[in-house]
Amino acid sequence: MSDKFILRFVAAITTFVILVVILLNRHLIPGPAVAPSFTPYLPMLNAVLNATCTVLLLTSLYFIKQGNITVHKRLNILTFCLSSLFLVSYILFHYLMRNDTVYGDINGDGKVLGQELTDYGTLRKVYLTILVPHIVLAAGVLPLILLSFHRGLQMQVQKHKKLVRWTFPIWLFVTASGVVVYLMIKPFYHF
Repeated sequence: MSDKFILRFVAAITTFVILVVILLNRHLIPGPAVAPSFTPYLPMLNAVLNATCTVLLLTSLYFIKQGNITVHKRLNILTFCLSSLFLVSYILFHYLMRNDTVYGDINGDGKVLGQELTDYGTLRKVYLTILVPHIVLAAGVLPLILLSFHRGLQMQVQKHKKLVRWTFPIWLFVTASGVVVYLMIKPFYHF
């Protein structure tokens, strides 16, 4: 496969995923009237997947620094699979769950007003300070992961090394901040 084909393939997958996530978050894709009983457990599953990916990424870095390419490769394949499972679970959750969770919204009306703002205003700013870069970098890291994977699997070592200097820290931040975002928003789930 040519680099041109790979770049087009990566662009197509990235565009599709970002479009689906935007449409789901804006409720432009109709979901079921009633969510299945497993739906409330998906955010916790996502946090566990993200935490596991964080540990695997750090372990993978350790093994490549030790020169153990085989273990590095296996760990990254596992991380890629778990991140893919996360993405499917994340999309499924937003398809099934039609209500939005708002940080600081104690009464579940979708707004943060009055006493809620007084009680959670400062922490809400901290939450948003973590959430915004998490979202932006999560969207941006997908093509980097796909290209890094392709170059690594094709043993294009120099191209792989050059790209993962960017991919690794972004992917690590996204997985770790995903856990923090979950822990911060969890008390405000109303399902």
